[in-house]
Amino acid sequence: MFLLLAIALAAPAPAVEPSQYQALRYRLLGPSRGGRSTAVTGIPGRPHTFFAGTSGGLWKTDDAGMTWENVSDGFFESGSIGAVAVADSDPSVVYAGTGQACLRGNVSAGVGIYRSTDGGRTWTHAGLREAGQIAKILPPK
Repeated sequence: MFLLLAIALAAPAPAVEPSQYQALRYRLLGPSRGGRSTAVTGIPGRPHTFFAGTSGGLWKTDDAGMTWENVSDGFFESGSIGAVAVADSDPSVVYAGTGQACLRGNVSAGVGIYRSTDGGRTWTHAGLREAGQIAKILPPK
């Protein structure tokens, strides 16, 4: 025969009163699972638009970082970005160089450079397939 003894334990009081933080709302602070940031650029005249190159692709924000969209998935053969630049003459022309260029023990090689003529919505491979890591892009004027 077994004897069960149940002891009622009171729930511990919360460390912070829930009413003090109920008005807080979740806000995305950056690319979800973007990885290590390796390159970033903005667009003159568009103070809320930025591109961020990471070990998880190329991301774009149009609202100063409140939300981010991955613009490289489905276009780039490599997920690591070493450089990103916007053409001075046309902010719709964006270049992204693949391959992490910062020296580390675990860098990812790239497959060249990509070019977008529509602000990052679509991309085409533009060459330098064997470059490995592209650390800087000087866009045409």
